[in-house]
Amino acid sequence: MEDRSQTPILVIDDEMDIRELIADVLEQAGYPCVAVADGKSARSEMENTAFSLLIIDLRLKGEDGLELARRIRANSTVPILMLTGKGTESDRIISLELAADDFLMKPFNIRELIARVNALLRRSSMLNQHHQSHVTEQYECLKFGDWVLNLTTRQLESSSGESVALTFGEFTLLEVLAKHPKRVMSREQLLTGLRGVESEVFDRTVDVLISRLRNKLEINPRSPRYIRTERGVGYSFSEPVSHLM
Repeated sequence: MEDRSQTPILVIDDEMDIRELIADVLEQAGYPCVAVADGKSARSEMENTAFSLLIIDLRLKGEDGLELARRIRANSTVPILMLTGKGTESDRIISLELAADDFLMKPFNIRELIARVNALLRRSSMLNQHHQSHVTEQYECLKFGDWVLNLTTRQLESSSGESVALTFGEFTLLEVLAKHPKRVMSREQLLTGLRGVESEVFDRTVDVLISRLRNKLEINPRSPRYIRTERGVGYSFSEPVSHLM
C-alpha cells in the first residue's frame, strides 16, 4: 500500500508487543512509522526527522510519558495521541490538560486507533493547506475583546502583541467557538468540530480543553468573559467576534 504521507508517525511505547502492533497497523493503513521504546530515543529521532503525529504511552519506564509529552509540547505543536492503561480518570484528565490532543485507552480497538489517527492527521493536513494557501495573502484573523486569533498562522495574540502558545486541540476548539459567537454549542457539537469523526470519546475532553483555554484567555478563569458555561447544555462564546483579513 502506498504511503499516505511522506512524514512519518512516531510511536513511543516501552512494551515491545504493543509498539510493534501499532507500527504494523499504521504501516498497513499506509502511514510510514518509526517506533521507539523510550523518551531518549524519541528525542534523538525528532532531532533529525519531522513527524506528523506522536503516539506516546502515558506510563513509560525510566521517563514518564506525560513528562515527555509536556517537554515536546513546550516547543512543538505536533499532534499528540496519548495511550493510557486502565488507570484512573485523573490520569487522562492530566494528560489532556498538559499536553495531549487526544487519548486512547489500552487495550484499544484497531479501528478506533486508525480512526483517531486519521482524524488528527486530516485536521492537521487541512490546516497546513489552509496556511500554505495564504502565504502570499493577508492573514485571516478573528478579533474578540483583547485577543486576535490568527487562523493562518494558528497563533493567539493579545492586544499588546504577546503571543500565547496553544496546543493543537486548544486552538481548534477556540476556533470552533469563536466562529459561532453567541451560539450555545453542546459538547457533542464541539467534539465533532474537534475530531471530525464519530468515535467513542472521553466525556470530559471538552471540559478539560475549556479549562485550559480559560486559564490562558481570562483574567479570572472562575468568572469567564469569553467562554461561558451553559449548564446542562454546553458552552457559548459570549464576546462579539469580528473577521479580519
